[in-house]
Order: sequence, then structure tokens, then C-alpha cells
Amino acid sequence: MRSLALLLGVKAACILLVSSLSGTGAVNNSGRWWGIVNVASSSNLLTNSKNVQLVLDPSLALLSRRQRRLIRQNPGILHAIAAGLHTAIKECKWQFRNRRWNCPTTHSPAVFGKIVNRGCRETAFVFAIASAGVTHAVARSCSEGAIESCTCDYRRRGPGGPDWHWGGCSDNVDFGRVFSREFVDSSERGRDLRYLTNIHNNEAGRMTVASEMRQECKCHGMSGSCTVRTCWMRLPSFRTVGDFLKDRFDGASRVVYANKGSNRASHRADPRHLEPENPAHKPPSAKDLVYFEKSPNFCSYNGKTGTLGTSGRTCNSSSPGLDGCELLCCGRGFKTRTESVTERCNCTFHWCCHVSCLNCTSTRTSHQCL
Repeated sequence: MRSLALLLGVKAACILLVSSLSGTGAVNNSGRWWGIVNVASSSNLLTNSKNVQLVLDPSLALLSRRQRRLIRQNPGILHAIAAGLHTAIKECKWQFRNRRWNCPTTHSPAVFGKIVNRGCRETAFVFAIASAGVTHAVARSCSEGAIESCTCDYRRRGPGGPDWHWGGCSDNVDFGRVFSREFVDSSERGRDLRYLTNIHNNEAGRMTVASEMRQECKCHGMSGSCTVRTCWMRLPSFRTVGDFLKDRFDGASRVVYANKGSNRASHRADPRHLEPENPAHKPPSAKDLVYFEKSPNFCSYNGKTGTLGTSGRTCNSSSPGLDGCELLCCGRGFKTRTESVTERCNCTFHWCCHVSCLNCTSTRTSHQCL
């Protein structure tokens, strides 16, 4: 009996070791908390020990104990998290609207589907954009007074230059980064390749938001002469963040799990870190996206990998790019549909008070992948 138990123990240890080294073992709960985007609302409330209604109830199972504690400690922050995820999903869909993988989402807790259980470029982008969305939304909510535990960033005060000084209400990106790191990264478990890449891409998203902060100023003076300016730091638009991360997606680094020697950048003993798969490539920077496996074939439906395929997608028959029918349809061809559309046009306002319009009919042609 003891020998059987020992044999089972050795077998389990071997399985864990292989999973740790390959980074493609059992599916973890990475990104499970994203499901709150479908349930977080003012009607979903969580009661604390003093029976004070704070946030969320139906989606508690999607959050870790640490995440629930962070939400309790920061009343009002759940809505910022949900808003950040909505913005991230919208931006992801826009950035990949013309690609074979067009950032499909579901209304289930697994918002981005099975792609989060892989380690490809698309996985890297999803983690980075979600982390950036939370950072951006929390930082903005702080300056708007929507979160009780934070305010504007008032650290910049006094003269800033010969004709301007710091003032106003700067977006609190530092609070956003710290909270996002504690909340988002807490869903990751283990020390394998998947863990390291997810943590790296989460941080890349946060750093992108912080690095794109811009100074805004308001003029003061007699008759708008702008003799003195008051300046503050403002978050970038999320489209700017999405564009930057999309560029990083195109130039993402394929990495391997390094478990020997020292960190080449700091010469410190570091048994767990990422290195380029190709030794001739330079190590990825903190803002680079990283991945460890090839992307699946997004041309056809595959339930195992969660890819929906491109059948039925609208394509551009005259474009040689990724949105063109040749590439988007993966060589399967496309069908063309022509329809007549009647719309109101040439509208005129008559005093007083009505608007008259003509009915204009036009022909629209669309192409869809077979």
C-alpha cells in the first residue's frame, strides 16, 4: 500500500513538473474575473460585515478572496473595473476588426473564450488590453471622485516653468497602476511559463497607460493673454493605448522559460524569468508583449481551440490587405450580395416647425466569406 502511494506521488510530481516547464498544463483561472463585466451593476450588491451594501453579489464566484477584499476596501471601484473592461473589449474588437481573429467575446464568465488558455500573440494582447483598461478607468474615476479611497494626484504642486505652474486635477495613474497590479495579477497562480507571460503582459498594459500620460494646460491672464498657465497630467485616450498595444502585438517576442544562470539585465540570481526563444534576439522590454506558442488557425471553426472561423465575415473585395476577401476568407472564396436601401435624404427645415425629406434609394454591395 505504501509503495502504491509512493508511486502515485511520484507520478503527480512528474505531471506538475512537466506542466511547469511547458506552460501548457491544466487550465487555470486566469482571466476568470473578466466575467464581472457581464454582471456588475448597481443592482448587484455585496454586503460587508456591518451589513453595508457595497458591490456585487451574483459574480462573487468569479473573484478570488483577495479581489473581493480589494473591492470592499475601495467602495465605488467595481464600476470602474467593469467600465474599464467594457472599454478594453470595445478597443480589442476595433483593433482586430479586419483580422481573422476579430476578438470575439461571449456573455459567459469566459468573456474572451478559450483563447485565454493559450499562450499565443492574441492571448498576450487580451491580457494587456484588459489590464490597461482597469488601470485607465480606475485612474480616471479617482480624479472624478467616484472612488472613496482615492482622489486626484496632487503631488505635482508649485512652479513648473517660467510661465506656468502645476495645479488642477491630475489623473491618478499611480493609484490605477497599483490597484490594477494587486487586483488583476492576483488571479494568476503558479510559477510556470504561462504565469510569467501573463504577468508580463499585464504589466505591459499598465505601463503603456502610464507612459502615454500627457500634460494639459489652461491659460490665465488679462483678456485671455495667457501670461500664466496652470498645468496637470491627463490620461491618454484609450484609442492611443490600443494603437500602441496593437503595434506591440505585431512585434511581440516569442519567449521560453529560463531556469538557470542569472538575469542578463541585472546580473541577479533569478531562477524564473523569460528569455527570447531565439538567442540572437534581444530580451523583451517591460512594454513588449510576449507569447510562447504559435497562434491557432483562425480560418475554420474549431471547438477545441475555441476559434469561430471566418465563414460569413464581411470582406473587402478590392483590398489587398488583411481585410481583403483573399486573405480574410483564407482562399475559400466569397459570395456577393446586392440590395437596395431606401433612406431619407435632402432634408429641409421649415419655419416653424417641421422637417421635410425626400426618399433616396441606393444600391449597396457586400461580400461575405464562404
